[in-house]
Amino acid sequence: MTTKVAGKKFKWSLDFNTKSRSSSADIASPPGYNPSADVISSKVANPTDQSHLILKKSWEIALGPIKQFPMNLVIMYMSGNSISIFPIMMVVMMFIRPVKMMLSTHSTFKVIEGISATGQKLVFLLGNLVNIGLALYKCHSMGLLPTHASDWLAFVEPQARLEYSGGGISLL
Repeated sequence: MTTKVAGKKFKWSLDFNTKSRSSSADIASPPGYNPSADVISSKVANPTDQSHLILKKSWEIALGPIKQFPMNLVIMYMSGNSISIFPIMMVVMMFIRPVKMMLSTHSTFKVIEGISATGQKLVFLLGNLVNIGLALYKCHSMGLLPTHASDWLAFVEPQARLEYSGGGISLL
């Protein structure tokens, strides 16, 4: 009985004991398989391909601070406008990180030695300036920036409020 089952070949069965390639011709290729993609390219990478990769990496480095801006915006929103330790730490870090990155621009782009990366360095510096601007805006919204003359001069009176409101009702 076992010899009878072993000798019978089903439509869906595969015989892995034989090494002939002629039996694989009757097996359909899986969906999405492209036989022309199976050809291995023996082309050696030339220097122009390498410079293309270096240029791509330099733009990736240059756009890093701009890509950080939306996350920094969310972090500044979530920290709130109160004067407490957490928002102060967030604002200080928002100043320190871009300044450190701007001071280390040369070492950041040292990886890209072969090409001139003037445009990438400019974009990198502008992205860091945008992040510093966000930190300055956060300081302004927290009331930490001296924006009126009374903030730094003792003899000037502070600005008088023209209207007070509470709960949506004008109190004056």
